[in-house]
Amino acid sequence: MLACALPQAAHAAAEGTVEITRAYIEAAEEGYRLNAAYSFDLNHGVEDALQYGVAVNFTTEIAFTRPRWYWFDEKAVTAKRTHKLWYNVLTRQYHVQIVGSVQQTFESLDDALFFIRRPTRWVVAPRGALKVGEVYNVTLSMGMDRDFLPKPIQVNAFNNRDWTLSSQKRTFQYRAE
Repeated sequence: MLACALPQAAHAAAEGTVEITRAYIEAAEEGYRLNAAYSFDLNHGVEDALQYGVAVNFTTEIAFTRPRWYWFDEKAVTAKRTHKLWYNVLTRQYHVQIVGSVQQTFESLDDALFFIRRPTRWVVAPRGALKVGEVYNVTLSMGMDRDFLPKPIQVNAFNNRDWTLSSQKRTFQYRAE
């Protein structure tokens, strides 16, 4: 069931960096699932914005490509998933919603971030989307999506390093089962 795993990365040392500490693909009955883990910390500016009710979104992007000698690589599957994090001042609770899916409530920011850092296994491709036996290059990235921020904060976020939180694209190979 396991494909290829990335080596364990150290905790994100520099602010503004998301480390992909684990990433591999599992074949299951419903399709191909991504099992991933991330390491990152929010800086004080983002934490303060959360305390004042600003929602922060984290987007994970994955792409399966198959190399071809005669043309560009074939893009077999691309998928995107967004986790929305916000704080409700009245209830004093943090909420995390997988956009278009479930929502959970947490008592602390650490618990909410743990849910984002260790997401559930996500079905990134249905059965039959990949050709069995073929080797695919899987590219994965994760980071804070500034496009979802309110416009006044968005203008500042594109010019401020405090609002940049993203990973380098990681690529590994997977042989479809």
